[in-house]
Amino acid sequence: MLLRDVLEHAVKLYGKKKAIFDGDVSYTYAETSERIHRLASALLGLGLEPGDHIAILANNSHRYLETYFVSDIAGMPLAPLNTRLAAHELEFILNDGEIKALILGPEFVPAYGEFKDKTPGIKHVILTEGDPGPGMLSYENLVAAASPLDHSVREWNEDDMLDLCYTGGTTGLPKGVMLSQRNVVSNAQHAYQALSVNDSDVWLHVAPMFHLADAWACYTFTMAGGSHVFIPGFTPQGTLEAIQKYRVTKTILVPTMINFLLAFPDLGKYETGSINRMLFGASPMSVDRIMAATKVFGPVLFQAYGMTETAPLLTAMLPGWTAFDGSEADLRKLASCGREVAGVTVRVVNPETHEEVQPGEVGEIVARGPNIMLGYWRRGPETEEALRGGWMHTGDLATVDEENYVYIVDRSKDMIISGGENVYTTEVENAIYEHPDVLEVAVIGIPDDRWGEAVLAVVVPRPETSPTEEAIVEHCRKLIAGYKCPKQVVFRSEALPKSGPGKILKAELRKPYWEKEAKGVN
Repeated sequence: MLLRDVLEHAVKLYGKKKAIFDGDVSYTYAETSERIHRLASALLGLGLEPGDHIAILANNSHRYLETYFVSDIAGMPLAPLNTRLAAHELEFILNDGEIKALILGPEFVPAYGEFKDKTPGIKHVILTEGDPGPGMLSYENLVAAASPLDHSVREWNEDDMLDLCYTGGTTGLPKGVMLSQRNVVSNAQHAYQALSVNDSDVWLHVAPMFHLADAWACYTFTMAGGSHVFIPGFTPQGTLEAIQKYRVTKTILVPTMINFLLAFPDLGKYETGSINRMLFGASPMSVDRIMAATKVFGPVLFQAYGMTETAPLLTAMLPGWTAFDGSEADLRKLASCGREVAGVTVRVVNPETHEEVQPGEVGEIVARGPNIMLGYWRRGPETEEALRGGWMHTGDLATVDEENYVYIVDRSKDMIISGGENVYTTEVENAIYEHPDVLEVAVIGIPDDRWGEAVLAVVVPRPETSPTEEAIVEHCRKLIAGYKCPKQVVFRSEALPKSGPGKILKAELRKPYWEKEAKGVN
């Protein structure tokens, strides 16, 4: 099965049903499919060819969903770009990913101006809405003027790359995760079954659509004939208004978003009873926060776990597995990310012996299934390391219980999850080391009530210098995305603690901040 089959199935069974609700715009599945086929025709009319790579840098909208599906029809693998990246990071991705056309949201035109002269491979820039500037094309004009294709122009194989999704890298450079047709469609089927999705469901696209945490829903809810509601991005009021107006039944949020909803003073004024699944992911959520949200939304919160490399779903906590009754056993289960979903095999293994750990022991989460990535774009050694032995090695540490519920306890890679976004400490450290007054630096994650974890930098200044916290943070903002920059900088006069071989002992630096926490992640 290919992605086109998912779209054709929806049109065949639900062609006259409203598929899209986006502000004042709404389209049926038949109308949405026609727009996708017109967009594919327009891309080919520009001189692009099947096999060329395209990218999108935009906020959430129905055009984002259309772009995900056009990759199959036009035969062009798609790179969805993180809207929070700095200009030089986007420059690297666009060059590394060999992007020929960029679909651009109007809010990112200034960012494009910063890297357009350094991305010579981009032949066409298509503005999603508004009047295009010099050298740009109008998305809507292209769609309106093109005749729809009557078929996909590429004879895809299930193992051909469909999406090229860049994720942070421990080396400081983003890595392109190659997801195939099989990966994407299989994950859609797994989620369809696990979450009991049907044609009466209404999904709210509120998490950023460049992220696999939401992107999978484009496929799964189209497969089921459900409806899609779009808002540009998360705000408490905008999210609650959309839930109430469209009777949203399912969505996914990161814990930070749920915390913002709970703190919103007008929360009680909105009707949210239509929600029957409020998934959360990207980072764990404390049980007390889950129970607080349950008092407001009902017993609808369920954690899902996965990663870009797994397209993304690996485990989920499903309805009926927890009673939300506050019992000790139930609270323990609520702390887990559920169990493996059908179609995927998930194990927690001893990193040295590769044997499955016993309940209570800590090991690494590994997985295999048709949703596991092809590999990293142009990163052969890293691909071999991640997929060694036929298993995806996640780098996440966890325990299991007797019923095979998985409990994430820490990350073996020095990665911080802040507000649902991955922050790799090496990348932040590399940026800070470029400051002339920095002798040594270690970046760690510390508990934060608002963001889950906050980025903290421990800096040893060079002799006879006195850098300030403000100077370090401002320096970082010129080099990396804002969410990766330190929220706090601590200065030390003595050298950072190190192991025998000279590796900085981050565990020692983390210890004072985490000693009162139950887990090594927040």
